[in-house]
Amino acid sequence: MIELLLPADVSCAATRAETAPEGTLFPEEEALVAKSVAKRRNDFATARACARRAMAGLGLPPVAVLHGHRGRPLWPEGIVGSLTHCNGYRAAALARATDVLSLGIDAEPHAPLPSGVRELVTLPAERERIGPPAPEGTGEIHWDRVLFSAKESVFKTWYPVTGIELDFVQADLTFHRTDGADNGDDRLPHGGTAAEGTFTARLLLTDPALPTTLHGQWRIEDGIVATSVLVRPDWKDSDGS
Repeated sequence: MIELLLPADVSCAATRAETAPEGTLFPEEEALVAKSVAKRRNDFATARACARRAMAGLGLPPVAVLHGHRGRPLWPEGIVGSLTHCNGYRAAALARATDVLSLGIDAEPHAPLPSGVRELVTLPAERERIGPPAPEGTGEIHWDRVLFSAKESVFKTWYPVTGIELDFVQADLTFHRTDGADNGDDRLPHGGTAAEGTFTARLLLTDPALPTTLHGQWRIEDGIVATSVLVRPDWKDSDGS
């Protein structure tokens, strides 16, 4: 699914497997999760298995993917990328730094955010735009979860370039549908087809290394929300921000 949200020069790999084959991790990766619980180890290993497949898509040999501050993946020289994992979906997206300045991906279960989280991660204007939380089982889009995922993708794009923390309320997001439904329609399409669209993120904290507005895509399919953001190296030539 994530490959549908990114251009062809980004190598993507995804899986719905909850575990990775024995021997997936390099010794230095094993050391990072040696004392972790089984779920953390599985999330870590399956995401890195995806990363290795994405590397192969760029013609690169498999290498260990360690992490820096805030768990940011450390990619080979000249490569940018992003990882994500949630129950039922793991993915990696990689590109050459000559083609992409930074990118972020995120996946979440398509379900309402836990009680109390919505108010912590949204601005009042965003809550007004997305409306009240949709009850489960109604066939409606859980916009709070889509927004949460999109903000995760924004952060993953922002942080590797700036090295500055970006709080959830420091980006103001607006969503649009591109699946034929009206923008005010909160229902999922019938017949098992996906809901999808675009979003803009107006950054309330700015840095000259990135535009003041980021653009992304979102998709809901088979119970998963996926989002992406991508910035080109020449963004200043095409963006007035």
